[in-house]
Amino acid sequence: MTADDARPVPTDRTETLGRLTGLSDADLPFHGRQRIKEHLMRETTSGTLPARARSRRRLPLFLAAGAATCAAALAVALGVSGSDEHHASARPEPAAVRLLDRVAVAAQAVPAPTIRDGQFLYTRTKGHSTALSESEGGAMRASRTDESAERWVSVDGSVGTLTRTARGEKSDPAPGRDTATLNGPTYRFLESLPTDPGRLLERIYADARLDHGSDSGSTTGPDQEAFVAIGDLLRTVEAPPGVSAALYRAAARIPGVVLVPEATDATGRPGVAVARVHNGERTEWIFDRQSLRLLGERTVMLKDSAWGKAGTPVTSVAIIGRGVTDAAGRTPVPGG
Repeated sequence: MTADDARPVPTDRTETLGRLTGLSDADLPFHGRQRIKEHLMRETTSGTLPARARSRRRLPLFLAAGAATCAAALAVALGVSGSDEHHASARPEPAAVRLLDRVAVAAQAVPAPTIRDGQFLYTRTKGHSTALSESEGGAMRASRTDESAERWVSVDGSVGTLTRTARGEKSDPAPGRDTATLNGPTYRFLESLPTDPGRLLERIYADARLDHGSDSGSTTGPDQEAFVAIGDLLRTVEAPPGVSAALYRAAARIPGVVLVPEATDATGRPGVAVARVHNGERTEWIFDRQSLRLLGERTVMLKDSAWGKAGTPVTSVAIIGRGVTDAAGRTPVPGG
């Protein structure tokens, strides 16, 4: 492979990036084309990726585990070019690397908030999950559940997490000041994570391996597990700006990551997405085209099935509110 081979050719994906108003290539720490070239050359010549895990638990989605159920229940052919195996082994798509670089720059530019121990990170989401059930005639029927929620996570882990949905309130045990993990993070824990993308990605793979043991089987594979884990962190708890940027750049190193030029979140807001395909599903992180802020995440079916028509989002969550508050159950004061 020569340096020219790594140069992206014009496509609808690169044209999409050119129309984004959030950042230009000149704003990147390494101008767009050179950044992608260096990234692909590094991944090709390294020959190996960080130590990888076989499986991972997902963080709470504010959603039922519809996407995980889909992956286990369906083994469908893709409605896009290539196979799952092809996507799982492919290098990150240059357009996706370029977008994630822009998103990382925008995330790092956000001023770090002043947050005290004893406070709570507040997140409000709107979304749904899909489940399959057997009807009286034996046919499988898909049903949708509203999973909109508000969530309060203790900054230092000294108090349990409070989640409020239409079904009521639920309090999870306090993780403790020194026992938070990637599966149950606090803001103080996130502050301790490395901001070097390579080291952070190694930490994510290694964490999953410790959680499940080296002999446990994997239903998704290490690269998909890493992509899901990073998405969970970005969506569930707002991380410090430097860590958020590192998470986006770590995701840009995962094989099979692609750009989706058009995507819509659970509230109908349009955006551009970075995604990864696995078992006939496409997991998408959706970003606002102007601010490059994360709008939400969804999992889309790529072929007609019992879950719905191709293009159906079987899970979708939109982030519609975030902030810091002094008490669980209390919403942040606007501008406070």
